[in-house]
Amino acid sequence: MPDIKSKFALLKQRTYIIIYGTSTKAGRLFDLVLLGLILLSVLLVMMETVAEFNFKYHSQLITLEWIITVFFTIEYLMRIISISKPWKYIFSFYGIIDFLSIFPMYLSLVLVGSNVFTVVRALRLLRLFKILNHPQFNSQSVQLKRAINASRGKIIVFIYFVLIITIIIGSIMYVVEGSESGFTSIPAGIYWTIVTLTTVGYGDISPITPFGQFIASFVMILGYGIIAVPTGIVTAEIAKSHQKTSAHPETPCPGCGTDDYPQNANFCHKCGHTLDI
Repeated sequence: MPDIKSKFALLKQRTYIIIYGTSTKAGRLFDLVLLGLILLSVLLVMMETVAEFNFKYHSQLITLEWIITVFFTIEYLMRIISISKPWKYIFSFYGIIDFLSIFPMYLSLVLVGSNVFTVVRALRLLRLFKILNHPQFNSQSVQLKRAINASRGKIIVFIYFVLIITIIIGSIMYVVEGSESGFTSIPAGIYWTIVTLTTVGYGDISPITPFGQFIASFVMILGYGIIAVPTGIVTAEIAKSHQKTSAHPETPCPGCGTDDYPQNANFCHKCGHTLDI
């Protein structure tokens, strides 16, 4: 009996390393296969909505979807079995998404047409961030996160400024153009301003008076600057962060990917991994 338990425990440990680990070849291969099947499943759901393609290859699409669903089901059960606290995974974000990605196909056996909800599988593409769990990628994500946090205040002030400008211009356009041009209310004017500032330009509302067209020209030019400002703020913070850490070694920690450690450090302060300086 102890022999059986030890074999099961060993199998459980190996399964955990393959499914949840990314540092082993088997774990990497599993993640890549999983990502490929997720991409294929999303593609199948997309092609099923194309009437001509679905009419011609409907049976093949359903067969492939069931094969992928069975694989996802086995993967879901193995994740639950191999982890020490199954409920922690089941009620986690990825656990819920994994369940929702397989449930519609089984529900379609009882409720016709419910397999359309398999589009939820697209959310499983978020596992790409887990697959790219490499020190180099981690280092870049840490720098980007740090720059966004540092520029958060400036961006909030800038958005508040844009909001005020939008309300003012929208109100002016309502007064200048009126309902004849489609500016039936101030919210309609604000909607036009947002569409014009973001350089989308649907064309459903457009000014016809010379003064309104002059304001529209100003808003169009202003839109290019508004798009560039947040990018410039974040870029400046990234450059500033790079200057601060330029005295540090450029090689990130092999364990967790952080590069925020002193130049003379021998061990990473986050994961304890030996630093190769």
